Amino acid sequence: MRGGRLRARGAGWLKKSVLVSLAVVLPLGASVAGATGTATAAFDPSGFDFWVDSEMGPIKNRIFRAADGNTGRVVYALDGMRARDDLNGWEIDTNVARALTAANINVVMPVGGQSSFYADWNAPSDFFGLDAGSGGSSTGSAATGSAMTGSSIAPAQVAGKKNTYKWESYLTGNLRNALSSRLGFNPNNNGVFGLSMGGSAALTLAAYHPDQFSFAGSFSGYLNISAPGMREAMRAAMISAGGFNIDAMAPPWGPQWLRMDPFVFAPRLVANNTRVWVSAASGIPGPGDVSNPMEIVQGVPLELLAMVNSRAFQVRMATLGGGNANFDFPITGVHNWRNWETEVNRMIPDLSANIG
Repeated sequence: MRGGRLRARGAGWLKKSVLVSLAVVLPLGASVAGATGTATAAFDPSGFDFWVDSEMGPIKNRIFRAADGNTGRVVYALDGMRARDDLNGWEIDTNVARALTAANINVVMPVGGQSSFYADWNAPSDFFGLDAGSGGSSTGSAATGSAMTGSSIAPAQVAGKKNTYKWESYLTGNLRNALSSRLGFNPNNNGVFGLSMGGSAALTLAAYHPDQFSFAGSFSGYLNISAPGMREAMRAAMISAGGFNIDAMAPPWGPQWLRMDPFVFAPRLVANNTRVWVSAASGIPGPGDVSNPMEIVQGVPLELLAMVNSRAFQVRMATLGGGNANFDFPITGVHNWRNWETEVNRMIPDLSANIG
């Protein structure tokens, strides 16, 4: 009886500690969560659905074919923290697929993976009975719970909760093989890029799968996740973006966590001679950023944190003597799709020269 009371008391203390932690770090956690605002889904009829089985169940992808019909030049576009279950944010909020296909690059947009960091997790996510819902912001990475629309709840509640996220295995195994066998896509020397959560994930994939990815791009990514405060910031962001428990992803500061930190694995990118493109803006609003006040209130600190992380990664690469990275830090820009779409267009010539 006494043991039961102690267990109950311990569970209550743990839940209270989690809630206090969330309240304390939410402003910083919002910064990790990603983009601000909401938008209406913009389905692009030039793409087609491509379903692939995985340990997580069937996963939807959107495919956009290169204008010249080649199958040798391929890039994966990764979403942000609030990745939806119907469309990838790059399709919803940008026209990058058209720009990339016009440059004769095939585009692969995985759909789903909210709060996953596109990693292989240790276990299904539970959070001591807490469930923040699945989000559903069309921004792919909205800053706070207030940006939730409540759409696409069911799939997110299964993926990563009733099963275990295995996104790295999926992207580098199931999807890679299916693209090769069913579409004839080149499985080697591909590119991968992403925003926020997807930015750090893109570098991770390239670092550990250099035969598959010869190019990696990070836009407003968090590239120094072992820095003080970052894990708790990410914890708060993942609670907001679907009620996911970071402890189910990786234990704190152990080998699995450090494996995900671009600052730590930077020597791999240098040794692989992976072409890397890293961008983060200053957080100063540009002329096109002032139409939505929430993009200023939330988007400024979001981008500032990404910029600090990306600058730290730049210094790290410089100390390693890596000449394989391009860094772009625009003097204006906040954490939004306008910024990221502009940066993709800047990146395309470099991407085109380093894949296939």
